[in-house]
Amino acid sequence: MEARELEKYRKALEAKQAELVELLRRRDGIAIEKAADALDEVRLAADRELLIHTLDREYLRLKEIRAALARIEDGSYGICLSCEEPIPQKRLDAIPWAAYCVRCQEAIDAQRAAEPGATVLEEFLEETI
Repeated sequence: MEARELEKYRKALEAKQAELVELLRRRDGIAIEKAADALDEVRLAADRELLIHTLDREYLRLKEIRAALARIEDGSYGICLSCEEPIPQKRLDAIPWAAYCVRCQEAIDAQRAAEPGATVLEEFLEETI
């Protein structure tokens, strides 16, 4: 991959990283709130659960972006981590943090869907313990 293309992807990844870091800093909606009405409390709990799920997803995206930036540094960016074939430029244009070609990503997604496993949050908690 040419240096000019790598720089384009680096800038896109760094911009997305900054956006996600800012988003993850804002956690106002996670605080447990009490309401006089039980229905309002249920709504607040559902809102909090949705926010936690969103933060969980964005944290995972941030990890993927940081891994892509590391691959740029070590010279392996744009190469599928599974089959070691080049990732098509159209895929990288759409998803600059892509670590797998479409074929390998579909296989990984199918395997994850078939396995009743831990959620991303559970995996994160296991990593930190």
